[in-house]
Amino acid sequence: MKTNIFLLSLLFSVGSLLTPARAQFPAMGGSTQPKALPGTAGDQSPKGTAKIVGSVVDSTQSKAVEFASIALFNKSTDKAVDGTVADEKGKFSLTKLPAGQYRILISFVGFRNKTIDNVTLTNGQSLDLGTIKLPSSVKTLEEVTVVGQAALIEEKVDRLVYNAEKDITAKGGDATDILRKVPMLTVDLDGNVSLRGSQNIRVLINNKPSTIVASSVADALKQIPADQIKTVEVITSPSAKYDAEGSGGIINIITKKNSLQGLNLNIDSGVGNRGSTLSLNGNYRKGKAGFTLGGFGRAMYNTVTKTNLDQNSLVNGVSTLTRQSGDGHSSGLFGQYNLGFDYDLAKNQSLTAGVRYGVRNMVNQQDLITQLFTNGTLGSTSKRNVDVKNLSGTVDANLDYLHTFKPQQEWSISTLYSRNDLTNNFDADLLNGSGELTGRQKNLNKNVNQEFTVQSDYQTPIKKNQLLEFGGKAIFREVNSDYRYLFAGPSGQFTTEANNTLGELTYHQNIAAGYTSYTYTTKNRYTFKGGLRYEHTFIDASTREGGNLGVGDYGVLVPSVNASKTVKGTTFKLGFNRRIQRPGLQQLNPNFNAANPQNITIGNPKLRPELTNNVELGVSKTIGKTFINATFFGRSTNNAITQISQPSDTIAGAIVTTYQNIGRQHTYGTNLFANVAATSKINIGVFLNAFYVDLTGQAMGLDGASTEMTNSGVNIGGGTFMNATFKNGWGAQAFGFMQGSQVVLQGRQGGFGFYTVGVKKEFANKKASLGLAAENFLNNRFNIHTVLNSPLFSQVNDVYLYNRGVRLTFTLKIGKMTMEAPRRKAKSVNNDDVKSDGNGQTQSGGTQSGGQSRP
Repeated sequence: MKTNIFLLSLLFSVGSLLTPARAQFPAMGGSTQPKALPGTAGDQSPKGTAKIVGSVVDSTQSKAVEFASIALFNKSTDKAVDGTVADEKGKFSLTKLPAGQYRILISFVGFRNKTIDNVTLTNGQSLDLGTIKLPSSVKTLEEVTVVGQAALIEEKVDRLVYNAEKDITAKGGDATDILRKVPMLTVDLDGNVSLRGSQNIRVLINNKPSTIVASSVADALKQIPADQIKTVEVITSPSAKYDAEGSGGIINIITKKNSLQGLNLNIDSGVGNRGSTLSLNGNYRKGKAGFTLGGFGRAMYNTVTKTNLDQNSLVNGVSTLTRQSGDGHSSGLFGQYNLGFDYDLAKNQSLTAGVRYGVRNMVNQQDLITQLFTNGTLGSTSKRNVDVKNLSGTVDANLDYLHTFKPQQEWSISTLYSRNDLTNNFDADLLNGSGELTGRQKNLNKNVNQEFTVQSDYQTPIKKNQLLEFGGKAIFREVNSDYRYLFAGPSGQFTTEANNTLGELTYHQNIAAGYTSYTYTTKNRYTFKGGLRYEHTFIDASTREGGNLGVGDYGVLVPSVNASKTVKGTTFKLGFNRRIQRPGLQQLNPNFNAANPQNITIGNPKLRPELTNNVELGVSKTIGKTFINATFFGRSTNNAITQISQPSDTIAGAIVTTYQNIGRQHTYGTNLFANVAATSKINIGVFLNAFYVDLTGQAMGLDGASTEMTNSGVNIGGGTFMNATFKNGWGAQAFGFMQGSQVVLQGRQGGFGFYTVGVKKEFANKKASLGLAAENFLNNRFNIHTVLNSPLFSQVNDVYLYNRGVRLTFTLKIGKMTMEAPRRKAKSVNNDDVKSDGNGQTQSGGTQSGGQSRP
């Protein structure tokens, strides 16, 4: 279906300014509160009739230094009494000044400060300082000594930031190793990510989406090298500027970037008993242009999994007991390659382009032995050897333009094309209890997920304590799934097409969105930010065998409100937002996946989106050397997309799992975090996630009758970490995490644990490093114990993961660069609107997740 996408009329609302524009004043001794920029609501400086004007230029090129900071100090008190920022031509003006003796300080990043002493003003005077020349402070990196460290955890108005570049144990790992250490996040041993117990999240990479993330968050994270991650942002109360998708929140992974002049090359490598990595990243910048070229490869091996499954089912009065044991191992190759380009069209305009290709080749092999008991009597014993291939190739291409008019006033237009070719196949040999081949099965499932996005955003300050933002976005998305189920007899020859199962899903999803957001700061320094976003979704879905599925279009209005206030060093934050969760590829895909015929999964292409209301209250305070943060939250979801399991009425002893819009979920909890700077070089942190879940759902029985199911309980997880730096380039870090069992609608899903320690030694003037890290070295294996129950079946599943590991890492930096003033960064497409599949790679006897991801 072709849909004419149009941007809807922009809706306006009242909100708050997160960070009012301020001149870059130097630090004021003894002051812990930021000074109000003169002219804002918080400004209480005296007024007069004098005036100072001037212009700031580069001393070497005589070019204007736009946005330079000008601070006016009272000579007698040495306190800043006024200030401003130069415009794009370097010109500035200070007005309504009282008579007196002053000192002026002019500064900007990349230049040495300039001080003008003994400035005398009289009432009504207009003083022209003329052209002020700022000398450059460019130095080579070898001449720069960095003192002190950034905080490992930072809290901002709308997000929590984890500074991953300080993590030394993640060398040689991937993004999952980083996200495990971020407060509020939980990453299981398959790489599935939850935020406050919800997998209904959106993961962005440098504010951009990708179809590989849409297909599987766990797989996408395995393609991102930990060494290249700068920060991880956890956004729990997104503003109207963000797409409405992701009821649990947004995770934004920011990778390292180079804004230095010159050429450099970073080589990162690691080898271990369960995996090896190699990463090459090069950057070149000369003048207005910059280029990046990088590649990352990771091999996984020696990954062993054992399973035990006991399940009882009751169908038509016949009780069937299934006992199954499995031995499996997996291996995989992951890669990511990127090419980037940026260019400053002018001092206030920039262009950014990039292409990224990701590849995944995951193979799981599992040998299953299954016994079926009918009414207590052993009926059959069979063996099944299964090879599962999970392959994908992803291409992302973006082009972004940014025009900055003045501080906080900018316009951007961004485009993105993304395509993911995904293959999920399995081959199975069927054997009897004596090991003789009785048949073969094959499932071929090819998926293509592609989308094109264009968006435009504009923001402008209103006076100096207000900010207005608005924009529009259009997403054109198409998903195709072609599946085929083949059977063969003992001869191994597959039967003709007439005896095979064929199917195809075509799913068009186009989205038009518009938003507006308004920010305001009061005289008492209350900050309010409110916004409205409207999204209209056009859907055309059909299958080869069933025709049009009748999934209708829908629209949703999404409000968001955030407020903050600091009282005597304690910061309070309050937020409310509504979010939508659209179904994803794995939830929609009608492919009948019977790699394990006792635990079959099938998607539901008729799924509708779910709506969630979120509210949270946060409190944070620094006491001495300790930073404490506590957040209390509530989440209510209707029409929840819920995973439901029930006995098969055609395959003896089998359990079929699918997805339905049948659930209501209510969650109330808290996230606690504390970071202690024991010394200037040692940080210790602890965190706790605890929440109560109340689940209700309606499931259809084998007789067609609807059955109400409920479950509730408390989920608890937490961990601790330590980070230390020593003399002569030595450093050490330790981390440990435990997650208790999770409440799901039909039971509880097993908990797990993870811990790691590492040391690193830097040498050659920090241009090289050698590290050693070990994980789960005290345990031979972890057992994930899951129990599910319903009136028609019960299931106990144990998955044993053997993940003891050790790895040696090496890093080398080549090149010599010089520092420059920071560039303006082009905005980029930010598709946080679709849920991805949360399933990891472990092929187990059967588990149920509390919340699966979508496309």
